[in-house]
Amino acid sequence: MPGKFGEGVWGEFLVFKSVTLIGMSLVFKYLGTVLAVALTVRLVPGVSMVGGLKTLLLVSLVWSLIVLLIRPILKILTLPINLLTIGLFSFVLNALLFWAMTLLVPGFIVAGFVAALVGAFVLSILTYLLEKVF
Repeated sequence: MPGKFGEGVWGEFLVFKSVTLIGMSLVFKYLGTVLAVALTVRLVPGVSMVGGLKTLLLVSLVWSLIVLLIRPILKILTLPINLLTIGLFSFVLNALLFWAMTLLVPGFIVAGFVAALVGAFVLSILTYLLEKVF
């Protein structure tokens, strides 16, 4: 039946165009995360990287996966304590996840919990700002 979405030349073009836009959006978000991680390493004392671009790309990928997959589950599990602390435990959770990246990415170094807390906060702010720009 003509006129259904996805049929004919125009429908295939629209499907291809939407898939391309979603893919480009993910690429821009990832590049924004790469830039935010690079700035965080530069700005926050106690957060450093050894290994150059390869480590930077790996840290950005791991952080993106943590934010996408692990953090939502942990936010649900820590909801009671988060309610008791009026949301302040979210900072602790982000700091612990940021610090956990040192275990997952060789060459990424966080010197203590305070550096992780400040690093996670700066990375979150920079990622938010860069997503608004791109």
